[in-house]
Amino acid sequence: MEVEIIEFTENLKDHFKKLNVEWLEKFFVVLPSDERVLSNPVESIIEKGGYIYFAKADYEIIGTFALIKVDDRTYEIGKMAVTEKYQHQGIGNKLMDFAIQKAISLNAEAVILYSNTDLKIAVSMYAKYGFQVIPKTDFHNERANIKMEMKLK
Repeated sequence: MEVEIIEFTENLKDHFKKLNVEWLEKFFVVLPSDERVLSNPVESIIEKGGYIYFAKADYEIIGTFALIKVDDRTYEIGKMAVTEKYQHQGIGNKLMDFAIQKAISLNAEAVILYSNTDLKIAVSMYAKYGFQVIPKTDFHNERANIKMEMKLK
């Protein structure tokens, strides 16, 4: 299967929300903070210096992630989701590879992410990439009980 990573355009906005809501409802619940970001991705992510990308295969949008600017040296990889039909086919790895390379191209020194230890497969994937658990001293949301970081420089 050929997978293409494409950048956000306004006509893909609904896919960003749909993919994330599908994933969130499977494992957790959609929080008010999720609803705000997913309904307003341009204002919440892009206008603040971030990026949104999609995985496309068979003329279908099958996955997404956001690279959220934290500061000039750090980006957060967030809102990563792959539709159920295409899970366990390496799409998450393709998205993660792309996210890390994009952060490197932006001269980021580190990428962070927030997750939940109940998501054992995801946390294992992050560790495989070199993310390490760091203290979660900030409030991200009720669902995130782990913060991980990968140093790029």
